[in-house]
Amino acid sequence: MVEGNKTKNFWRGMLYLSPAIILLLVFTFYPVIQTFVISFNYGYNYALTRFGFFAPYNPEGWGFANYAKIFSEGNPFVQCLINTIIIVFVSVPISIMLSLVIAVALNSIKPLQKFLQTIFFLPYVTNTIAIGMVFSVMFESEQGLMNTFLNLMGQSSVNWLGGNPDASILFDSQFFTSLIVLVTYIVWNSLPFKVIILLSSLQSVDRQYYQAAQIDGTTKFRTFTKITVPLLSPQIFYLLITSFIGAFKEYTSVVAIFGDRAESVGSHNNMGTVVWYIYEYLKGNRSGAATTGYAAAGAVVLFFIILFFTGINKIIEKKKVHF
Repeated sequence: MVEGNKTKNFWRGMLYLSPAIILLLVFTFYPVIQTFVISFNYGYNYALTRFGFFAPYNPEGWGFANYAKIFSEGNPFVQCLINTIIIVFVSVPISIMLSLVIAVALNSIKPLQKFLQTIFFLPYVTNTIAIGMVFSVMFESEQGLMNTFLNLMGQSSVNWLGGNPDASILFDSQFFTSLIVLVTYIVWNSLPFKVIILLSSLQSVDRQYYQAAQIDGTTKFRTFTKITVPLLSPQIFYLLITSFIGAFKEYTSVVAIFGDRAESVGSHNNMGTVVWYIYEYLKGNRSGAATTGYAAAGAVVLFFIILFFTGINKIIEKKKVHF
């Protein structure tokens, strides 16, 4: 009787889950598998492809040609990958540290806490493209707010969002100025969510820990490093993992700030990211060639990179997180 009830409950649960499972299979798992298949399909062109569930027709054959092509000299994928890695390892630590400091500061300001929370949360509910347009105006080379401020300080204007397309990235100052704008935008845009998560976690921490530290005469810095950070470590690592994944998939910030200029800021394809590369080559209009296979190969490479860093974060989390 008990076994019969378990079986009945299992199938009832599967029935309730079936709509979500079907949607996942159709819109997540099938596209992922198809992307892997296309990445090994050289010369793939969806407009000329015969229908096949997992095996699109291709007269040019199968293999690693798409992967060899995206890593070959002259293909912008490597530069886009370098840009993405720089963005990840610069923006994520800065945003995590800033959000932690802001959350601690907000938690200590009781009278204006709700008002300041609302102010900090505004960027999160504001349209990304609109924010990017504001940043473009702020950093405009002629009459932008930042250059106006520099001029008032007696400094010359900086061409923040443009550059010489033929310059070498190693000696291209425009790459670094454009990168500063991009990272500033990403950090500022990602702060609200992190601050709210950390602030809500701080408010649930037992005050006895801080009272005991105060009685012992512990300094504020030591209290922060030995009590606050360890108690918030689950939330910090959650934000770290989601921020890493989000930064590796950065696309809207590039389009919002640079638009079509992303491929001609500083060095060629200077400010493009991996996801930007995928979208650009998914169009299939590069030199009239069918480049969907390159986009698929880039997506697969990005998938394994994200999987690798997520795995490392999970391993560290098991050793360092205190519940």
